[in-house]
Amino acid sequence: MRILDKSLHQYPLLLRPFFWNQKRKYGEALKPALLWARIPLLFTTVALLYGVLDRKKSPLNPVLRSLITVRVSQINWCRFCVDINSATLATRAGSMDKVEQLDRWKESDVFNDTEKVAIEYAEAMTYSDQQVTDELMGRLKKLFDDDSIIEMTGLIAFQNMSSKFNSALDVPPQGFCKV
Repeated sequence: MRILDKSLHQYPLLLRPFFWNQKRKYGEALKPALLWARIPLLFTTVALLYGVLDRKKSPLNPVLRSLITVRVSQINWCRFCVDINSATLATRAGSMDKVEQLDRWKESDVFNDTEKVAIEYAEAMTYSDQQVTDELMGRLKKLFDDDSIIEMTGLIAFQNMSSKFNSALDVPPQGFCKV
């Protein structure tokens, strides 16, 4: 990592429950969280936004959300994000098939049409030499209502921010998924 995290006792007491919960869930605190938490207000804001985007009552199903986050992470070369998001995708999908075939999703038969359009949208938003076309938006609107498209757009934008943050600071994978 290009910037080291602090030891847990150096963070404000208000943030320590977040790290305790991460230790309980993942076995250790997540390196990106420790970096974001160097600026507590920034950490809290990012954590709240992620919580809204990955809530149980999201109009986007959990597998689709995970497909989007893994694909954006792959494009942005975020080793940490690919690691943790691939583990989540494998759990949500019930197998490693989608994880293993995501980088060649166009040719794969493990993705349905809805997933393929969402992945295409994520790529159009993420690659700087692409853009979202009216034709692509028309295909999205056949499959998703406006609120779902807004939420998907927010998720893709969030994952771009998160994965670029982690990639720039060279946050290493923490061994959640063997990809």
